[in-house]
Amino acid sequence: MATKVHLAQRPEADELLGRSPLAALVGMLLDQQVPMEWAFTGPYTIAQRLGTDDLDAHEIAAYDPERFAALLSEKPAVHRYPGSMAKRVQQLCQYLVDNHDGDAEKVWKGVDSGKELFKRLNGLPGYGKQKAQIFVALLGKQYGIQPDGWREAAGAYGEEGSHRSVADITGPESLAKVRAFKQEQKSAAKAAK
Repeated sequence: MATKVHLAQRPEADELLGRSPLAALVGMLLDQQVPMEWAFTGPYTIAQRLGTDDLDAHEIAAYDPERFAALLSEKPAVHRYPGSMAKRVQQLCQYLVDNHDGDAEKVWKGVDSGKELFKRLNGLPGYGKQKAQIFVALLGKQYGIQPDGWREAAGAYGEEGSHRSVADITGPESLAKVRAFKQEQKSAAKAAK
């Protein structure tokens, strides 16, 4: 799966995201109510605090929940809501252990269609429709995971040349475009009220 990504905008964090399916899934899980770079730096921070160079679903799932929450709460915190996100990360890892032998890549490996890929992602703890669509787009656009119909399964996030989500971030310039798009969406939503 090794690929070069620029989601965290930090070379060491992006290197982990580029080679670790679990880190990518956890980064996407953390991507809510915090800046995207903060969310996608989270897996690297967790790995550092665990004293390892990658995340292990078995280790995280088995970790004492209070200690894992404390690990994510250390300054600087991994997320704005480190306690609840620690619980979600452990739920995701437990699901991967129970359903995919702890191998995050099995979520998409061998998938025949974008529809099936979306269904698998949408079934993950902490992943709803939008998060699953964005991750389908991220896999297709940046990781080369492109089963038939992946763009359709990703919805608008799969559009070529769009700047809607983390799936479209390839560097500081595209990050600025995605931020501008999100700001436009918020402004439009406020105006509609």
